[in-house]
Amino acid sequence: MGWSHSGTPSNGSVGLCSVRCWGPEFHIDPESLMRTIGNILWLILAGFWLAIGYALSGLLICITIIGIPFGIQAFKLAQFSLWPFGRSVARSPEGGCLEVGFNILWLVLFGWGMFLAHIVAGILLCITIIGIPFGIQAFKLSVLALWPFGRHIIEPGERSSAAGALGVPADPTQR
Repeated sequence: MGWSHSGTPSNGSVGLCSVRCWGPEFHIDPESLMRTIGNILWLILAGFWLAIGYALSGLLICITIIGIPFGIQAFKLAQFSLWPFGRSVARSPEGGCLEVGFNILWLVLFGWGMFLAHIVAGILLCITIIGIPFGIQAFKLSVLALWPFGRHIIEPGERSSAAGALGVPADPTQR
């Protein structure tokens, strides 16, 4: 398989890179490759430390029985902060007054501080062109940090049954 001067494969396929390494030929999706590179950089530069902080907070909150629902939300933030590229946050269709009550309590106790920290980090990251993708991930984390109850994380290939994803979608061109 050859490549044209424009950078596209000469066999007419668009969007796949073909690689042959001492064996059968395999195809790499450039979108998933860039998502993986972004996630690895995020994990090294910020994700690991964010996840440790959220996980330790979740453990401390879970010491009291009353704090267990809040600790679970901290674990959700820890999981999302490890590998955010390609994922999005969506509202779960089921919910009620208990969800709203827990979200208000979360907002007053923890959410506003984490939300503002992620927003400031996102704005600072977006100052440079290279930091824009990381700033977008910080904005996605801010949505989950502000109002976590009744939200779930959508993995890259998974479709949400909810009305729509909140925050920044995994692929902004496909809403």
